[in-house]
Amino acid sequence: MSETFNIYCDESCHLENDHYRFMVLGGLWCPTEKTREIAVRIREIKHKHQIPHCRELKWSKVSAAKLDLYLDLIDYFFDDDDLNFRVLVADKSILDHDAFNQNHDAWYYKMYFDMLKVIFDPECHYRIYLDIKDTQGGEKVRQLHRVLCNSQYDFSQKIIERVQIVESHHVEHLQLADLLIGAISYLHNQPGNSAAKKTVIERIKQRSHYSLRQRTLYKEKKLNLFIWDGQGGRH
Repeated sequence: MSETFNIYCDESCHLENDHYRFMVLGGLWCPTEKTREIAVRIREIKHKHQIPHCRELKWSKVSAAKLDLYLDLIDYFFDDDDLNFRVLVADKSILDHDAFNQNHDAWYYKMYFDMLKVIFDPECHYRIYLDIKDTQGGEKVRQLHRVLCNSQYDFSQKIIERVQIVESHHVEHLQLADLLIGAISYLHNQPGNSAAKKTVIERIKQRSHYSLRQRTLYKEKKLNLFIWDGQGGRH
């Protein structure tokens, strides 16, 4: 019997002229049947640290005062075999859209496909949930669904069943995705000097056994990282 997976996607520094060198796209994925169990576990971690279950956890909120909370979330991600994470880091400083007859949006969708393609198995089904905050969210979802389905020859949308915007403050899985994506973006863009955030990044390095600055192996499942440098490559 084919399995169904939920993929929770978020993005950081994706705008063309936001003064950040690296765009980061990521997807946290798990079997659909495990989503409730995972949400409950994250709420339990919030409760342990006296955080209301309705309060949103975000990378931007990482601080010394709640450092243990975020370290517990990182440990939970690595300890739960049902949770996996795929992330793409793209160097925007090397972009030359004119040379490839594309605009920034077209490149963005190509990168989203490159981020997600390693996850897809044509024998399985996928439901993709995105945290998109800009005003073009609806059109982004429709375009992304078309790009992904066409790339998989999934014209009847049987493999990629849906691509849908959700609000991250209602979805614990997206909050965990935001934490992981934020850490990778912070490491590559180096926008600040927060000791607490650096501690979270070090915990991810320790648990993953990766530097987070280089590509992981193609078949890596728990934390699969692809550095896009404009030179192509398998993943």
